[in-house]
Amino acid sequence: MVEGPWTDEPSGGGEAPPPDRTFGLSERDRAVLDLAARTFSGPGPRERAVRERLGLSPTAYFQLLNALLDDPRALRYDPLTVGRLRRERQRGRDERD
Repeated sequence: MVEGPWTDEPSGGGEAPPPDRTFGLSERDRAVLDLAARTFSGPGPRERAVRERLGLSPTAYFQLLNALLDDPRALRYDPLTVGRLRRERQRGRDERD
């Protein structure tokens, strides 16, 4: 087995600390990103999930999500979702210009 900084195996004699899968984001921020990663059949189910799971209004959810898209920690936490949403946001901006 190859050991080194790019593996989960400790390189040296000591135990490696468990990796931080939160990337410095709060539990709420991670929940917002996790919900954004899901697909919904329309706006109704998403809005219901936002209210039930996060306790936020849809407006507050989208404001928080928009701010998270500019946070490098969010990109490290879920690069596929953040990248997709950044592209969608930019496409909307380009269409308005």
